Amino acid sequence: MKTTFRAMLAASALTFLILPTMAQAGLSTDEAGAPQTAQSSAPWNDANRGVLKTALADRERHGLDHIMFLPDDADQGSDTVVEKAYTQAALAYAQALAQGVVDPASLHDVYTISRPTADLGDALSNALRDGVLEQWLGGLAPSDDEYQKLSDAYLATNRDTATQVPRIALTKSIHVGDTNPQVPEIANQLVDDGYLTKGTADASSGVYSQDIADAVRALQRDYGIRVDGIVGPDTLGVLTLRPGDQARTLAVGLERRRWLSRTPPATRIDVNTATAELRYFRNGQQIDQRKVIVGEPDRETPALGSPIYRLVANPTWTVPKSISVSSSTVRAKNMHRVNGYWVQPSGPDNALGLVKFDMRNNQAIYLHDTAAPELFDRSQRHLSHGCVRVADALGFAQMLADQEGVGEAWTKAHESGNYQFVDLPREIPVRLLYHNAFVSPDGRVSIRTDPYGWNDAVATKLGFADAQTRHAKAEAIDIGP
Repeated sequence: MKTTFRAMLAASALTFLILPTMAQAGLSTDEAGAPQTAQSSAPWNDANRGVLKTALADRERHGLDHIMFLPDDADQGSDTVVEKAYTQAALAYAQALAQGVVDPASLHDVYTISRPTADLGDALSNALRDGVLEQWLGGLAPSDDEYQKLSDAYLATNRDTATQVPRIALTKSIHVGDTNPQVPEIANQLVDDGYLTKGTADASSGVYSQDIADAVRALQRDYGIRVDGIVGPDTLGVLTLRPGDQARTLAVGLERRRWLSRTPPATRIDVNTATAELRYFRNGQQIDQRKVIVGEPDRETPALGSPIYRLVANPTWTVPKSISVSSSTVRAKNMHRVNGYWVQPSGPDNALGLVKFDMRNNQAIYLHDTAAPELFDRSQRHLSHGCVRVADALGFAQMLADQEGVGEAWTKAHESGNYQFVDLPREIPVRLLYHNAFVSPDGRVSIRTDPYGWNDAVATKLGFADAQTRHAKAEAIDIGP
């Protein structure tokens, strides 16, 4: 066995034997972790082959069971052909665990969230040589509690899917007053999606009550379905209550977490644009959670990793050219022209509210207050032109300022009523994520709707059948960013 890893990969001409291949996933040889310096041959003896086969047999745990990494005939052919097949499969699986099957930058025009890096080629060579392939592969995927719970949920849901027993069998639509054993599950999903308050409706009897129907009507309105409060196929499709839909969503959720750094900043702000919620972590502990309003479909809030570097008190708002402004709005908002742009002066009616959180990025995306706080009461909060509106933004700004030692300066700037900047002594990282499968504060795995329809492309790369998710339908609320 004198063939090196480099020679084997070159001989393959990067034509990998898995679906989807790394090339299909938009990954270069370097991104895929193929070795650039390893020169030792891969000792694919019987023991190491067995370890890889065992690891691949357990790939369902990571939502990767729809991908064939190792061909059925991998053990046939010359030593060189066999080594090539095992090397490609091992590198592809390692890549999937360590960084994800697909590069998210290939799916989005903008994706700047930090991803893991690894020299998988050299590491694979060492693991094979030292007989620790099992331990090496076992340490590549995320090991946090949330990933584990999503993994367990995927395994359980996959078992339901395999039995071909739908969790909700719609022999006919469900109307108010009907009794159906699946009504409790419908109610639970509506609670997860924010359309129904837990305890508002007692669904334990299986009776489809008016309270539940009203929640369904709100969901239908948001997703462009006929607003009749009746649970039919279209409504069920949005609720993602069928086992196949849930398994698909959970697999995508696992993949999205493999894209993320295993050691995120201990102090950071994570905005989940799928659920329109913000979580603030300080020194590794979550200390705050609040609602946000994010970009509407077709004006999606991009997937950015971008820090807050200063607070802006009493901001003005320069309306971008992409937002049209009527003459009546100009008068009502007291706008004036500056260098060809409409500018709204500071004040409580300003579209940015009374505080803006300036972030370092070239997309003009930032967090800010709002003059329309009543919109936070909505279940579907994908209503902005791309920026992130924060509930009680003034309280959040005061919290950050106090903790960063500039509380007095911030209070003075805010109370002045004037447009002023307060620099933070250190930047606070912000990640704009999209996770519609997640672990809720009570420890349950929750699945929400896919308002941007971003799961479809990822699911296809993971080997799931192509599908078209129904997007949320934002209403024209205001002209704010």
